[in-house]
Amino acid sequence: MRKTLTLLAFSAVCSVAAFGADWSGKLIDANCYGQTKTVASCDATTTTSAFVLEVSGKIFTLDANGNTKAMAAVKNRADRAADPNNPQSKEVIAKVSGTESGGTITVDSVDVQ
Repeated sequence: MRKTLTLLAFSAVCSVAAFGADWSGKLIDANCYGQTKTVASCDATTTTSAFVLEVSGKIFTLDANGNTKAMAAVKNRADRAADPNNPQSKEVIAKVSGTESGGTITVDSVDVQ
């Protein structure tokens, strides 16, 4: 009985850790941020290949899969410019879904606003 309860408790803890979360924040060029340590001049662009997400002053690194998804989302955002004479904001706001461990998000999806 004791082993069963221990196993159930362990399973419950592991299943809670497996649930994903969502973060909304500003996509930043990870290479620029790594050099300057500031988000002010490091907006993500269509040529950015590595990203970090700034959420309320906290920085999260995206995993390799997340970088690929973010690149596609940012490029897709650029293609959706409704009026070429009125360019979109340089700031790229995104909603990222996944799981976080040690400041790195294992990304399931990226939705750029």
